[in-house]
This record gives sequence, C-alpha cells and structure tokens, in this order.
Amino acid sequence: WKEQWGELTVVVKPDAIVRVCEFLRDAPGLEYKFLSSVTGVDLGMEVDPRFEVVYHLYSVSQHHRLRLKARLNEDESAPTVTGVWKAANWYERETYDLFGIEFEGHPDLRRIMMPDDYEGHPLRKDFPLRGYLR
Repeated sequence: WKEQWGELTVVVKPDAIVRVCEFLRDAPGLEYKFLSSVTGVDLGMEVDPRFEVVYHLYSVSQHHRLRLKARLNEDESAPTVTGVWKAANWYERETYDLFGIEFEGHPDLRRIMMPDDYEGHPLRKDFPLRGYLR
C-alpha cells in the first residue's frame, strides 16, 4: 500500500479483487459503497505486469477515498466487480474498449465507445499513432 496526497492506494491480486471490494463495501466503519470509476493503465510492453486496473472508491459515511490496483499481464483478465457495484458495468466496458483488458464474468463485455469493427484498443502504448490503416 501507499499513501499519496491523503489518498490510500492498495495493490490487490486480481483473483482477490471481488472479495476485497465486497469487504470494503460491507464492513462497518469502512462502507465504500460508491465506485466512482474503473480505468486501465498501460505501463508499457517492457513492464511486467504490463497493465493495471484501477478502482476508485468513496466512503460517503467516512468521507474517505481509496484506490485499488490490480496488476495484470497481457494474457490475463480481471474478474468483474459488477456484482459488487452495478456502476462497474460501463466502466469495465470502457476499460475493455480502450485498453483491451477483459473482465471475466462481465454480463455484456463489448465495445462502448469505439465502433464494433474498430481494430485495436487506442489507449494501449503499442497502438499506432495514426491508427490502423484500412
């Protein structure tokens, strides 16, 4: 874990993310009931693991923010947290669309911003600057 600018960041193993999120949501005195965003980070092809899935949580009752990070290799997926917070649905779809990170168990994992026939994921570091030419 790390604290920066008054916010705590905790790195969680991908296979534990659902259990950790359920605990943070339900535990008295924590009550992180609000998922404000889920996004991805491409750390670059030379970094192992290459990707991070970042979850931003807020506890209304405690007035506190928390950031969770799950680190993934290119061939790994993260379990969906849509069963914990319904708001994760579109956030995870956006992360999939822009980074190509898959969320296992997601009820409707498909593109949300780019056209269905769009090639690639534009926020990956290996995406061509001019896109893929047809």
